[in-house]
Amino acid sequence: MTDRRGVVARRAEDLSPGVPYVRGWNRARRSAGTLADQLVLFGLDSDFPGLVADVNVFGDGLVQLGTVRPEAAELLAKLITVGLEAERRDTAAEPSMPTRRRAPAA
Repeated sequence: MTDRRGVVARRAEDLSPGVPYVRGWNRARRSAGTLADQLVLFGLDSDFPGLVADVNVFGDGLVQLGTVRPEAAELLAKLITVGLEAERRDTAAEPSMPTRRRAPAA
């Protein structure tokens, strides 16, 4: 299976020489760990037991969420939405830096 950006290809079960699988998997492992830490903070860690790092045939890291209950997926979507809204408010509230105009060259 491949999405329109070509990221989600089939898993790498047979390795090909010259493909940096470890780099992609390591990046996925760090990202999965970051997500796992946040899920623990919200008490959702037990709702995502299939959260794992993986890699595809091209060496791209993948984070698999596994099979989750619909309620857990909805709550995760709400948390993401709330976070994006808060980020947007913070960005809008930041004062803009005044720009200086240069004096015309004489």
